[in-house]
Amino acid sequence: MTLIARYLIKQLSITTLYAMFALLALYSFFDIVAEVGGVGEGGYTGIKMMQYVLLQIPDHAYQMMPLAVLIGGLIALSQLASNSEMTVIKTSGMSTKNIIAILLGFGLIFAAATALLGESVAPAANRYAQNLKTTAKNGKISTGAEGLWIKEQNNIINVREMLPDQSLRGIKVFRHDQNFKLAESWQAESAVIAADGGWKLANVRRSILDGDRVRTEKHDGEYWQAGIRGSLLDVLLVNPNQMSLTALTAYIKHLEDNKQQADNYKIEWWRKLMYPVATVVMALVALAFTPQSTRHGNMGLKLLPASASAWPSISPDGCSASPASSTAYPPLPPPCCPPQPSPHGRCG
Repeated sequence: MTLIARYLIKQLSITTLYAMFALLALYSFFDIVAEVGGVGEGGYTGIKMMQYVLLQIPDHAYQMMPLAVLIGGLIALSQLASNSEMTVIKTSGMSTKNIIAILLGFGLIFAAATALLGESVAPAANRYAQNLKTTAKNGKISTGAEGLWIKEQNNIINVREMLPDQSLRGIKVFRHDQNFKLAESWQAESAVIAADGGWKLANVRRSILDGDRVRTEKHDGEYWQAGIRGSLLDVLLVNPNQMSLTALTAYIKHLEDNKQQADNYKIEWWRKLMYPVATVVMALVALAFTPQSTRHGNMGLKLLPASASAWPSISPDGCSASPASSTAYPPLPPPCCPPQPSPHGRCG
């Protein structure tokens, strides 16, 4: 890599990180405004709230990476043009093709960071954030490697996971008598929550303690009035926009194997696949909108058309409003889908 290439990538990276810092500060402020009303509920203190907000940062960074690359790239290139450095670079023998190649390398660096955030860091941080918030507000539940544990009267319930369609997987129920001695245990492969709050259990195995003996029963299905508020299970619920590409792929296969509708999840799958690509594209868009001279005019006016190009199909619900959602063909999202702030402090 030449000295000029290293210098360009350094300048582009610095301004992109500054842009990312500013965007993260803005979205963190939105999160604080949304969460401050819940402080004091149960054990949800101000410190817990700040921990929750900080854990949202990887997800915000993932969703805003293309926009940060666009803004940072445009600012860096405009500064180079205004200081006549771009002219010097070109007269030193650096062709437009060479500059494009450097921008592609810069975009690929941040595309790799986007993929890393989306596949590992952001989903893990989101899960931990939701666990932290829910367990702080509801003292009678706890979470761990085996999922969610809830104490309800004389029952202790364990749910391993909750899918986006709100069906449950890996249910265990330990029922105790009035002296809190174990009376029976249930294990169910899956469950669906009925409209009245009851659970429709599938493939149930019951172990009943009868003195010194254990009697085992198996049932294809069983209805149980759980008496558990649905909000307690929200800690297990992972929204599609918070799932990794790998997890979405597995869930789409699960839906298709069970002849269920998967179009919305396919849209989200394509959207996540395009985020790293969009990061590279935005680096090139920044070059396209870089003025040849910035001796007159204002940087804000130059940023406006470039930033607007990154929002081609944005609705209040984010990128899921892609026109592809109304067709029968594989849904393809717009070239870039930066997040929008919502009244609840979420984005995407």
